[in-house]
Amino acid sequence: MSAHGTPIPMTSRPCGPLNGEAHVPGDKSISHRSLILGAMSVGETIVTGLLEGQDVLDTAKAMQAFGADITRDEDGTWHVHGVGVGGFAEPDQVIDCGNSGTGVRLIMGCMATSDMAVTFTGDASLNKRPMARVTDPLALFGAQSVGRSGGRLPMTVVGAADPVPVRYVVPVPSAQVKSAVLLAGLNAPGQTVVIEKEATRDHTERMLAGFGAEISVVDTPEGREITLTGQPELRAQTIVVPRDPSSAAFPVCAALIVPGSDVLVPNIGLNPTRAGLFETLRDMGADLTYENLREEGGEPVADLRARYSPKMRGIEVPPARAASMIDEYPVLSVVAAHATGRTVMRGVKELRVKECDRIDAMAKGLRACGVTVDEGPDWWEVEGMGPGAMPGGATVEVFLDHRIAMSFLVAGMAAKTAITVEDGGPIATSFPIFEGLMADLGADLVKA
Repeated sequence: MSAHGTPIPMTSRPCGPLNGEAHVPGDKSISHRSLILGAMSVGETIVTGLLEGQDVLDTAKAMQAFGADITRDEDGTWHVHGVGVGGFAEPDQVIDCGNSGTGVRLIMGCMATSDMAVTFTGDASLNKRPMARVTDPLALFGAQSVGRSGGRLPMTVVGAADPVPVRYVVPVPSAQVKSAVLLAGLNAPGQTVVIEKEATRDHTERMLAGFGAEISVVDTPEGREITLTGQPELRAQTIVVPRDPSSAAFPVCAALIVPGSDVLVPNIGLNPTRAGLFETLRDMGADLTYENLREEGGEPVADLRARYSPKMRGIEVPPARAASMIDEYPVLSVVAAHATGRTVMRGVKELRVKECDRIDAMAKGLRACGVTVDEGPDWWEVEGMGPGAMPGGATVEVFLDHRIAMSFLVAGMAAKTAITVEDGGPIATSFPIFEGLMADLGADLVKA
């Protein structure tokens, strides 16, 4: 069922060419961080282009609960009056992060070095997800946490009254874990050091520098070493949020597999730690081009043009690319089903602990649609059927996962027979305008 109510079945029917411009929402990762760092800064941070999906709105409510004054103008401009590093007030109520793993883990980090107790909860999906990967390094600062068995929400985190700086090697590639530790380090004395063996999305480092934190990044034999000097006075900023490459993935991939399509997706963030999907699609032979390359707010940006690409071939996706496209593997597997030959995806065990086990969910759904899929603990393979050959005709379970739902709705646009997702409700958490945007391009989506 939906993360926020009654299930909303949706059906995607085979459609004609997709054409036009797809103005996708603002980047979710940057939206979360702009609200959190705005709340931890001194002065008024102004944010335009914020993703107004439920995940980000839940983070805004959380920052208000910690004492920040957050308002929204009618034109969509957000104003965050921060309380400064170390200025959080203890919330009166439980912090409900809804469906957002990013939100809850980053918020745990930013409060873990303040002397307060905060209880976190979420929806049915979030409450199944592991939190120990964050609470373990936060314990090194002196924070304590008590939750359900397996380190699951609901969970109470007691922040460190006298935090100490830490040196932490991230055991698995995770921007959420790295960011939680860095945010905790803001209110700890001295220098907090985070080392990641594989580079993950670096929005937190870029934004910390933009807000005035003393932060450095160097490559060492041990890995990418990030050093943050604690207890700075962060300065309020004006932030223009680029459009989300993870959201852009859906109209882009749909255009590649629906005959005759030509779709332009303007103003997409092309941070190199996020652009792995687009590199992979081009490696497969996709007609995907970057237009008007530029830089905005310290982030590389371009307009993406995607055209129908019937000659795509399966490839072995470089495992080193996984961290830069971890959220895009579900929709990549849909494209792989329409390519010729086998697509192999390795080094992707992180997919098994997302909103759901995404490898299992996609494998089950693709098989129901007539596609051959093989899988293991840290890998999966999709046997391409060629352009337009996916039978479809299935109703698939999405396990409260927005990206699973959107991936199968994209699949239905190019399958031989319509595909139904049993609940499209979770899509609102990250891409609330998905249905209307795709319909404007020419997709045939209907709610049951």
